[in-house]
Amino acid sequence: MNPAAPILEVAAGVIHDREGRILIAKRPAHLHQGDLWEFPGGKLEPGETAAAALRRELREELDIDTEQASPLIDLRHDYPDRRVRLSVWRVERFAGTPKGLQGQPIRWVHPDELPHFDFPAANRPIVTAARLPDHYAILDGDRLEGLKLRLDRLAASGIAMVQLRAKGLNPLDFAALVDHAVPLCQRLGIRLLLNAAPELARNSGADGVHLTAARLLALDARPLDAPFWVAASCHNADELRHAERIGVDFAVLSPVRPTASHPGTAPLGWEAFAGLVDRVALPVYALGGLLPADVGEAKHRGAQGVAGIRGFLEGFAPQ
Repeated sequence: MNPAAPILEVAAGVIHDREGRILIAKRPAHLHQGDLWEFPGGKLEPGETAAAALRRELREELDIDTEQASPLIDLRHDYPDRRVRLSVWRVERFAGTPKGLQGQPIRWVHPDELPHFDFPAANRPIVTAARLPDHYAILDGDRLEGLKLRLDRLAASGIAMVQLRAKGLNPLDFAALVDHAVPLCQRLGIRLLLNAAPELARNSGADGVHLTAARLLALDARPLDAPFWVAASCHNADELRHAERIGVDFAVLSPVRPTASHPGTAPLGWEAFAGLVDRVALPVYALGGLLPADVGEAKHRGAQGVAGIRGFLEGFAPQ
């Protein structure tokens, strides 16, 4: 691929219906990446914004009018014959009944069915982002009973994904916390990731593993295959690129703001955060001094959403 080749700017929509399903369409066989499924959209016209292009394309392709949409993920991808930059939006509300105006097949599918469909390579991070929530809670502490109570509070709050970090626990207490957490999260449909050895996550009934930066850099390949989730903690461009290279599902980038837990660590700030996220085709959560209510700012800066520890125990309510 010629690095000087022009970049094709594209807007795409992850369209949700009232049942939580997502609309996908099949590309015509004669087009680039033909016969693969995609998220509807198309290339920007000269002088057109991504939001305007999305509205126009969805009207032309599906006969619907976009009423409410928010940024989901921006990413770049180099195919052997072209370079693409995708601005992807979550379409929460629209008017009309979608139909394939260009003869393209369309389907409504549950988010967790998306990995079973063949998408262009550039769409794969979108498949992941479409399945992830806006908020990622991190459970940390050094007392088993207190952590159980905190987890119960998080579960009751409506959180959809939790990382068990709990670095202050000894191995026996951590195992007891996992034994408490796995059935609770399975019953409530909460994704549970363990900040532990990948083998423990595989054998415990958890949904996946969250790698520390040290564990991440020690790996040269993804440690768990799907359907397990693999996430990683990152703090700089090298760690993000390595996470992308070995195929993790998403990363957490920190610290965005000053934190009490790491008083000597210089925060990234939103500008640096956005610049780092823009370099990888990977959903990334913002962490460090943030509250659930910061999700709007985080998304504006290119994040999947926000992750947090203390702030998520105080009045979290899902959007």
